[in-house]
Amino acid sequence: MYAIVDIETTGSHPEGNGITEIAIVLYDGEQVEGRFSTLVNPGYPIPPYVVQLTGITNAMTAVAPPFTEVAERVYNLLNNRIFVAHNVNFDYSFIKYHLRVAGFEWTPRKLCTLKLSRKAFPGFVKYGLGHICRELDIRVENRHRAGGDADATAILFGKILQKGGEKMVREFLRKENREQILPPNLPAEQVNNLPYTPGVYYFHDAKDKVIYVGKAKMLKNRVISHFTGLSTGKRRQEFLLNIHRVTFQETPTEFTAFILESIEIKRLWPRHNQSQKHFEHKYGIYTFDDAKGYKRLAIDKKRSHFEPVLSFNQFTDAHRMLWKIVREHELHPGLCFLDKTRITDDHYPEKDAYNNKVSIAISNIQSQLNTYAILEPAVFGRENVCILVEKGTFYGMGTIPENTNFTDLGKLKTRITQYPENEAIRSLIRSYALRYPTKVYSMD
Repeated sequence: MYAIVDIETTGSHPEGNGITEIAIVLYDGEQVEGRFSTLVNPGYPIPPYVVQLTGITNAMTAVAPPFTEVAERVYNLLNNRIFVAHNVNFDYSFIKYHLRVAGFEWTPRKLCTLKLSRKAFPGFVKYGLGHICRELDIRVENRHRAGGDADATAILFGKILQKGGEKMVREFLRKENREQILPPNLPAEQVNNLPYTPGVYYFHDAKDKVIYVGKAKMLKNRVISHFTGLSTGKRRQEFLLNIHRVTFQETPTEFTAFILESIEIKRLWPRHNQSQKHFEHKYGIYTFDDAKGYKRLAIDKKRSHFEPVLSFNQFTDAHRMLWKIVREHELHPGLCFLDKTRITDDHYPEKDAYNNKVSIAISNIQSQLNTYAILEPAVFGRENVCILVEKGTFYGMGTIPENTNFTDLGKLKTRITQYPENEAIRSLIRSYALRYPTKVYSMD
């Protein structure tokens, strides 16, 4: 039992847009059982380009019922039927949203004739409703009107079933089948071919431009996670509609995926990436002289006109680094605000000697001349992953044999791919080295 549906709307996302027309064709798999169609007052003005496309004007919808008045009938027609539409998630998102506003909870099983058409009729250039109908000689009455498009979709669905589509329908309806949630323009085989390994993935638009870069511990799971749930926001809906291809690069570990993601965001500047485009550290370790003449180190939020000794994105990383400095240079925790116990006069260290320790610590920090490697085993294979930092600057990364000699920096570099550095990568590496000191090998 199927309900084949088409809607016309004022825009591309349910929040802030309304339905202007809805048509439902009831279909039992062999013949049409009934039809329902009505104009709807969307509660929003219809943009001129939509009027031009559909022919539905504000005057026409002004005398039509609002969706709340037809919601019960729509719900009764759709309930207990498999919901079918061309680019099903678009129609589903609008109807589910507006049914919920009207007080009806509806969660049907879904079928997408666009995706089913790709499987039933492979080899066509495009699979939009107009294109597939022309390829299959399906006559469409009133194109871009809900009734005409719903009738055409019903004929298309019948042809899919005649083509042996019943097996495909069963596969699509299986609970574990994930193709239903994929963006309409993203071929399922590209997602199916993704590996369960760490890496970086790229979403491409219709012109093959990269519009989003992401990192993953398991590429396939992470990519699919973008398509789960039902966000009705404009930004998410446009993002999903723009995804036409997904490519990827495998990495030997999750941490190297983090680094490569940052490199690729800076290189490609994808439209839908925001977090690292304007990366700014939020905390800093600052130095100042107190009223007693002692040099102090303290963590504080970044300030516009004061330069910190070190910068951090996370407070915990700043706190961990300050403790490391205190231990290595034998500084007083209380004078670094790490120990809140009040310091009595007789427990203050000798001022000149202590200030000299702080000056040495600051000098060592600011020089940042350490050369070291971070080593960890690759997820697959027997080689190790090496992230090389030369004189405080990220040099590059690569895989190296287990018996690599770390005394020969030049030879090590031949095994490493050099990459550009940025502030986000410096923060990533510094934080990682602080969290996992046993993975850090000094080469000074």
